[in-house]
Amino acid sequence: MRPRTAAVIPVRLESARLPRKALADICGLPMVVHVFRRCLMAELLDEVFVATDSNEIADVVGDHGGAVIMTAADHKNGTERIAEAAGHLDAEIVVNVFGDEALVDPTSIDKVVEALHEDPDVQVAILVNPFSRRNSPSDIKVVLDDQCNVMYFSRSDIPSDSRTPGAPMFKAYHILPFRRAFLLEYATWAPGALEQVEYHEHLRILERGYAIRAVEVESSAVSVDTQEDLEYVREKMKSDPLFALYAS
Repeated sequence: MRPRTAAVIPVRLESARLPRKALADICGLPMVVHVFRRCLMAELLDEVFVATDSNEIADVVGDHGGAVIMTAADHKNGTERIAEAAGHLDAEIVVNVFGDEALVDPTSIDKVVEALHEDPDVQVAILVNPFSRRNSPSDIKVVLDDQCNVMYFSRSDIPSDSRTPGAPMFKAYHILPFRRAFLLEYATWAPGALEQVEYHEHLRILERGYAIRAVEVESSAVSVDTQEDLEYVREKMKSDPLFALYAS
């Protein structure tokens, strides 16, 4: 029997770079609604929840048939928020699906969850995809070792192309399945030094000496951090085949 698996989508209303983006309209639906409806299409997810401290977001999600877990307002990041939500769930694996991944592919969710099914030693995994845009600090770049574990996350371009022009890069595609016990342990740790430099919460795991397994997929999905990202997603959504399946 496969382990019970729940997706939790952490969402807050006042994001730093694009306030109220969770409720931004994309082809007639709020962004957070796109995310949870696409999660419902993943075969390896048993449950899908939105975790938020906003009553406004909770009302919108509820009006569109989604399940909500209310959380505290003082979480430093989404992973801490889903850790609180995980305390209310009967699931062995809890999948953090960022609330700004409006184009998330359900098959990619299944692929990264399988990494925990296939290897009991993997405590957390993340999707990555090939990436070529330079000087884009809103995108988190990733370097991997030869075991497909994450070596580092950065908003800078890594590896550097100063000596190797066009050096290939990977970008973090923010779908992370955690074993529930490990996620709850994460929430007890203080933020790490590098985490506070890069403003990226998953460095806390690496700084503590734990591995994050990377699963590569081909994807044109982007995390919506800027108005430019939002316009890109709005345009892509118009012809997205999955959108046609849940639009109504």
